[in-house]
Amino acid sequence: MANGIWAVGELADGRPTRVTLELATLARTLAEQTGRDAATVLIGAGATDAAAQVAAYGPDVLAVEAAQVMEQPVASVVAPRLAAMVADREPDYLLVAASTDGKDLAGLLLGLLELPILANGSSVAWDGDGPTVEMSTFGGRLVTHSSFTQPRGVLLVRPASVVAQEAATPGRVGSVQVEVSAELPPVRVTDRVDEERGGTPIEEARVIVAGGRGVGGPDGFRQVEELAQALGGAVGATRAAVDAGWVGYAQQIGQTGKVVKPALYIAAGISGAIQHKVGVQTAGTIVAINKDPDAPIAEFADLVVVGDLFEILPRLTEAIRARRGNGQTPA
Repeated sequence: MANGIWAVGELADGRPTRVTLELATLARTLAEQTGRDAATVLIGAGATDAAAQVAAYGPDVLAVEAAQVMEQPVASVVAPRLAAMVADREPDYLLVAASTDGKDLAGLLLGLLELPILANGSSVAWDGDGPTVEMSTFGGRLVTHSSFTQPRGVLLVRPASVVAQEAATPGRVGSVQVEVSAELPPVRVTDRVDEERGGTPIEEARVIVAGGRGVGGPDGFRQVEELAQALGGAVGATRAAVDAGWVGYAQQIGQTGKVVKPALYIAAGISGAIQHKVGVQTAGTIVAINKDPDAPIAEFADLVVVGDLFEILPRLTEAIRARRGNGQTPA
């Protein structure tokens, strides 16, 4: 598949992640604009079974089954196989998720393929002869637009930069056998931390209720959690709240956390510093609850409720539960 655009997918427990479907959508969109071929590459255990779901988003899917030893990082399994496929088929551009595994993978690919990279893209558009990537730098204070000086490269795209949309016509699925001349040197894992998971991950939630320093502590976050539960959403947090140990890192949103794109984002006790803004600015509707009417979040929130969150959150939770109890869906 020469002159193509490849989306490099990720698998979790044998299923495609949300960012995989986003990248597949982006690859299809760019290919349609440029007359190029598009494909999504899935490498890992369960790739063949997951391929049909990914194909619904348009590009053809190249599925490569590859077992992973528990101690092996995902990137060390994917990188040599992907590099062999790229050397054989020579696609123009690789779209890789700016996730933890994706960043590891991109670093290995640069060493194996010697391709240039544009990292941390918040959007990708085709301009002239190649893609242009929008990136936030200096903690989100500056937005840049960059492109390659050669017709090939790797684009590291942030999650939630694209809305995943199924295609009118599904793509085809192909099973690929890859011969790897040499595996990467073994990696020794010295420690492993399992994140506590409960409910919908914040990257996939349609509703997020997040708390910041103004929540005051773990007791305050219980009110955040109750509102999120009433709305059927997930709980998010700022770096300050995570650093204080009030919630886990998996719930951190912002420049050093996760980028989210919910339909509704409720920020309780969050000042809205630029580092947090870059993680939520693509949300559908942003509602801020803060005692300070001049807090930075007021500049980009769609609705600002000025008041004490410890009075507002319980009342809002009670009202939503009452609507649900009457068989109504919260507006």
